[in-house]
Amino acid sequence: MREIKFKSPGPLSIGSLLIFVIFLTACGSKVEGNTYAGNGGIVSVEFKSGGKAFVATGPVSTPCTYTESGKTVTLICERDKTVFTVDDDGALIGPPDGFLGRLTKTK
Repeated sequence: MREIKFKSPGPLSIGSLLIFVIFLTACGSKVEGNTYAGNGGIVSVEFKSGGKAFVATGPVSTPCTYTESGKTVTLICERDKTVFTVDDDGALIGPPDGFLGRLTKTK
């Protein structure tokens, strides 16, 4: 009978796997550089680098700020705070009774 020996993964293999997992996690949840639209296309939110965002309702655009933490995105515009949850499909889910209820990525 032949004995089968398994090699333990080397540090390079474990390190590569760790970097890959971090890359996938980081890429999957970032809103930076993306634009989201909702409410029948009436409203859009453009997330820029440095925590800056712009909310457009028709021809009016308002400068805002945002932060991300895990699957939560907090948007602050003129002292009004809206908290979004990143859905499994990548959409942003806001307050159910609000103007920004569900926003889907446009680019």
